[in-house]
Amino acid sequence: MPRYALKIQYDGTNYVGYQVQDNGLSIQEVLERALRRIAKVSSTTRVANTVSGRTDAGVHALGQVVHVDFPYEIPSEGLRRGLNSILDDSIRVVAVACVSNTFHARYDAISKTYRYIVDLNDFPNPFTRLYTLHHPYPIEIARIEEAIQAVKGTHDFTSFCSTKTQQEDKVRTVTEAAIVYQEDANHLIFTFSGNGFLYNMVRILVGTLLQIGDGIRPVSDMERLLQVRDRNLAGPTAKPEGLFLVEVVYPENIFK
Repeated sequence: MPRYALKIQYDGTNYVGYQVQDNGLSIQEVLERALRRIAKVSSTTRVANTVSGRTDAGVHALGQVVHVDFPYEIPSEGLRRGLNSILDDSIRVVAVACVSNTFHARYDAISKTYRYIVDLNDFPNPFTRLYTLHHPYPIEIARIEEAIQAVKGTHDFTSFCSTKTQQEDKVRTVTEAAIVYQEDANHLIFTFSGNGFLYNMVRILVGTLLQIGDGIRPVSDMERLLQVRDRNLAGPTAKPEGLFLVEVVYPENIFK
């Protein structure tokens, strides 16, 4: 059974997240429906697929990766065009590659990059409100720039992980943790890259860093929280709409 890797983009606003759930429509459910239609199999037949990592309700993706075991060989470009002709406009397959049957979208990933956008304007922009966190409070960006440096490196991120996670090993390596102020839009853009991220990790990091920028917490608090390893002592989980999965990196460029 041939295996294909799909790079997909989606607006997560109206979905309960990537994974199939009982409480609403998911990205995975919509994608599987389209795959079944192209494969011409029954509605009860699964077209096996695996994602690089689940995203929560309301979270968006610019470069999510999924591998699919399709029932028969099909040209990669034909599969891409076929899926896009069926999928809702909020989901798009931007690239398809035929890969080895040993390729695994989740376990072969060596790095991921997330972006989180914060709107600092007095009122939420009606055109970006579904893709930013509105934070209309006085903020000192220099405090965040200093505090975010502590995130880089290999740490136990227990303080920045949801208590609902089932993962016991909470050590991760963050290779990039940066913030940029976009003056024309009055937006803060957080960027985090690393070898893996825990459940809600980026959103809790952002929620805590915003409290530092607001002056609620000292700049040194990020270092303290990494040491105490207690989720109850960190900041709030920032809302999902500002979060984007930007890129998933593999040892080889599978979408050449």
